[in-house]
Amino acid sequence: MAARKKVLVARRIFSDIVGRLAEHFDVEEPLDDTPLPQAELIRRLQGKAGLFATGTELIDATLLAACPELRAVCLMTVGYNNVDLAACSARDVRVTNAPEVLTETTADFGFGLMLAAARRITEAEHYLRAGRWGQWSIDLLAGADVHGATLGILGMGRIGQAIAKRGALGFGMQVIYHNRSRLAPELETPLGAQWVSKDELLRGADHLILVVPYSAQAHHLIGASELALMKPTATLTNIARGGVVDDAALAEALAAGRLAAAGLDVFEGEPALNPALLALSNVVLTPHIASASLPTRRAMCNLAVDNLIALLGGGEPLTGLN
Repeated sequence: MAARKKVLVARRIFSDIVGRLAEHFDVEEPLDDTPLPQAELIRRLQGKAGLFATGTELIDATLLAACPELRAVCLMTVGYNNVDLAACSARDVRVTNAPEVLTETTADFGFGLMLAAARRITEAEHYLRAGRWGQWSIDLLAGADVHGATLGILGMGRIGQAIAKRGALGFGMQVIYHNRSRLAPELETPLGAQWVSKDELLRGADHLILVVPYSAQAHHLIGASELALMKPTATLTNIARGGVVDDAALAEALAAGRLAAAGLDVFEGEPALNPALLALSNVVLTPHIASASLPTRRAMCNLAVDNLIALLGGGEPLTGLN
């Protein structure tokens, strides 16, 4: 009988889902939930054919050269900017991610984060908890309307389209978007969505939501000059990736009143974040949890497991990247 292949689970996941892997492979689990330093990740990958990965492990040419038995890297995330796909392909290492299963949950969260920023919900809660609520006032914590406003979406993939659906069909919003390629009419028409240039998007949006994947070309896609094009009454919500927005420029615009509010789930250099953001009351901050419902996180993990079982069993993955 052939020896069972070995798999490393890089971070703590649900024990019953590890059990699914253990039915097929010898599985090494992490001792705790601390991200593995690169040298430790390389050490633990020795003799391993597969890696169950998250967004925190760097899979680059150096690691691949040091782990010659590695054949499959299966991510439980959609984003894969921590993986050098070209280097993996050169060494015949297959890579998968987990699209689609988190689309609706992430869209829910993105829309909720935008609502919280527009209606000043976090600011209002802090105000109340601090004991500052003494009486009713006509403009007490008055924010911006979402219904009937113009929703701008930068990046119109699955999640962007799901957000557009919520805005157009649920809140009667006019939807404008910018994407590298325009959607097919059968996708645009039900939403009344209109493709516009990036500058038109920035100028026209009452509420702008960013849903673009991170790449070198997307670094600081929204910086000081882009923020200057936006309405001072507008809000910006980032559920894309840290680095898509110049956080320092955003903090400056929010502090100066050149932008009304922001909702941020991702940050440059996270889990660290620009301290200027912490000093502002008109920004809602959450710790990269847009996909964090239990059913969705379980679905993400199960998809990565399905891909590992397929690849290391000689089959084709469900969601291959290379």
